[in-house]
Amino acid sequence: MAGKKEIKRVLIANRSEIALRILRAVKEFDMEAVVVYEKPDNEAYHIRLADDAILIGDGPRKDYLDVDKIIWAARKSNSDAIHPGYGFLSENPELAAACEKNGIIFVGPPSPVIRNLGNKVIARQIAEKAGIPVLPGTGDLKKGDEGIRQAIEFGKKYGYPLMLKASAGGGGRGIRKVINEQDLLIQLPLARAEAQSAFKNDAVYIEKCIEKPRHIEVQVLCDGFGNFTHLGTRDCSIQRRHQKLLEIAPATLPENIHRDICEAGVKLAKAAEYLNAGTVEFLLDSSTNEFWFMEMNTRLQVEHTVTEEITGVDIIREQLRIANGRPIRINSNNITFQGRAIEVRINAEDPKNNFIPEGGKRLEVYQSPGGPGVRLDGLVYQGYKIPTDYDSLMVKLTVRGFSWEHTVHRLKRALSNFLVVGPKTTIPFYQAICEDEDFINENFDTGYIDTHPHLFHYNEPKREIAKLAELIAEVHTRKVNPYTY
Repeated sequence: MAGKKEIKRVLIANRSEIALRILRAVKEFDMEAVVVYEKPDNEAYHIRLADDAILIGDGPRKDYLDVDKIIWAARKSNSDAIHPGYGFLSENPELAAACEKNGIIFVGPPSPVIRNLGNKVIARQIAEKAGIPVLPGTGDLKKGDEGIRQAIEFGKKYGYPLMLKASAGGGGRGIRKVINEQDLLIQLPLARAEAQSAFKNDAVYIEKCIEKPRHIEVQVLCDGFGNFTHLGTRDCSIQRRHQKLLEIAPATLPENIHRDICEAGVKLAKAAEYLNAGTVEFLLDSSTNEFWFMEMNTRLQVEHTVTEEITGVDIIREQLRIANGRPIRINSNNITFQGRAIEVRINAEDPKNNFIPEGGKRLEVYQSPGGPGVRLDGLVYQGYKIPTDYDSLMVKLTVRGFSWEHTVHRLKRALSNFLVVGPKTTIPFYQAICEDEDFINENFDTGYIDTHPHLFHYNEPKREIAKLAELIAEVHTRKVNPYTY
């Protein structure tokens, strides 16, 4: 059972918006929050709010990925527990193992569970043994010519297209689509090289490709008392290069399919002997509603906000309760699912230019939306400089409405209420999505972005200098700044 001692101090092994999100949950639990940071993050807002902040190195990124430094910081600060957030070390079994060795509570599953589910081949085997449908696939392909022969034979048996996947992959990385045998011979060594570079493991496997599937997630909670439950579904089909752009809860599915896929998620968690919060991901055929297990993420998801909005459950608070050795108090039968929720990631990127980050630019003017059903999870403020060394996320915008139509209208309103002067952002791109007929009718799958190139033909926002000039003129004319309170 998790947690042999009471958690009083939590070290947050992450940065940016998720560090702030965890910090807020920790403080609400009357626990103390400790943060770690690299030098480029020394002005980050969450550092000011923490009870203790520990510089772990010059960075960028390498110190957040250093297990020994994280453990050192936890011991130095007398932290009882470590919450890894998402990204960085969140799915690294070595951090969980180091916590176990040093008597520190890891807010997540045990290291063997992370290790097993982090290997997609082993995860598939767990699903198969539990009777959960999986797509036809291979185990790890053998090295050299034998692996090539394996791959060719699989292609002949199941037909193309196929998907090459890194066995140790995650986060949408290490995935390549193969359209024929000639393409397979080209892509296989490239996939191995990509896997080695990203995950220090060149193992890859093959899986039958489903054309234009939907990407459906099931959020699960599991405690040390044998309680396993789910918090419904999320539709994460709108993606670019296997990276999610927009997330919806719950997924629109026939009632029986929604029930079956949620039950499959819980079944997988039980089979894996899972503990804490996790997400089971499925591919679903848009035309038949047949679904297959894809992978399980052994961490908090970026898109956890949409689930929280429709359930009223603070998932991070539940994570802390479970890690503290408490039983979960909720289950799918006593949760009331209310309305719909959508999350979009407001990034400092130029969608028209291959989503190139706008690192190094400063937010000269920043005004965010508010009002009913609008949630912001972010760390930026007026004067904030977009980092060049880390991701370009500014703020996650989550909206909730009574119906799909209401939620889309609320999203449009919230997006239009942003005032950003400085970097280009993804805001106009999301505004274009909100006007698209297929999106309005919930007609989308994982190929949505590729099949809707007109989404990139939006009108460019006015140049930053023009916006500033207009703002100054308005203030001068009205003798009042309309963007202050």
